[in-house]
Amino acid sequence: MTQNMTLKGQVAIISGGVGDIGLACALELARRGADIALGDILPEDQAASALEQIRALGRRARYDLVDVSDSDRVTKWFADVEADLGLATLIVPNAAIVNFTSSIVTPAQQWRKELSVNLDGAFFMAQSGAKRLIEHKSKGRIVFMGSWAAHSPHPFITTYSVSKAGLRMLCQCMASDLAPHGVLVNEVAPGWVDAGLTGDRFRKFPHERQGAESRIPVGLLITPHDVALQVAHLCEPANKHMTGTVIVMDGGLSIKPR
Repeated sequence: MTQNMTLKGQVAIISGGVGDIGLACALELARRGADIALGDILPEDQAASALEQIRALGRRARYDLVDVSDSDRVTKWFADVEADLGLATLIVPNAAIVNFTSSIVTPAQQWRKELSVNLDGAFFMAQSGAKRLIEHKSKGRIVFMGSWAAHSPHPFITTYSVSKAGLRMLCQCMASDLAPHGVLVNEVAPGWVDAGLTGDRFRKFPHERQGAESRIPVGLLITPHDVALQVAHLCEPANKHMTGTVIVMDGGLSIKPR
C-alpha cells in the first residue's frame, strides 16, 4: 500500500502519547510522514512498544517523561525535541485525567490537580510550541484534544467538564492570536471513546458501555483511530482555512432530543 506522505519533514509532539488516543494519533501522523515525540508520565519501559511501532513505519521517534502541569519541564521538553528531531510543527496537547465525583463533594486538591493537567498543561504545551514556531517564522498546527463534555453537562465529572470548556475558549483565543503567524489552532471533541479514560470506565462498569451504545444516535462508540483521523486531517497542509474550529465527533449525542 502506498503511504500518504503529506506530513514528511514535520515533527509532531504529543502529550499523553503512550495512552490509547495519544498513540493512535502518533501512528496516524507517522503513517503520513511525520517524526514523532511522545511525552507521558509513565516509565520509559512502558513506552518501548509505542516507539517500536512508530519506528517500524520508518519514522524517527523519542519519548520523554513529562508532567505537563510543570511549565518549566514542558519548555525543556520542546527544546530537547527540537535539538533531536527538529522544530515541532504539529502540537497535540492530549494528556488528561478525570475523577468521577459530584461537584458538591469534589475535594479542592482534586479540582486543582485536574485543572492543572487538563487545562494548564494544554496551555503550557501550546504556548511553548507557538513561541518556538514564531521564533523560527514557521507555520504549524495545534490540535487540542477536547470533549463533548465541554458543552454538555456531565454528572460526576464536573472538574473534567470545566477543564474542557476552558480548553475550548483557549483554543479560540490562541487561534485568533496565532493566525497572523500561520499557526492554525483547532480542537477535536470526541464523545464516548471505547478506550482511554472512558474505555477504562466501560471496562469497570460494562452496563455503562451498553447504556452508552444505546444512547448514541449512530449506535457506535468511537475508536482511538477514529479520533486520530480527525487530528491528522487538521494537521494536513491542505487544511489552510480551519482555525478556531471544533470538530465534534460524538455520534449525534449533542443533537439528540432529550
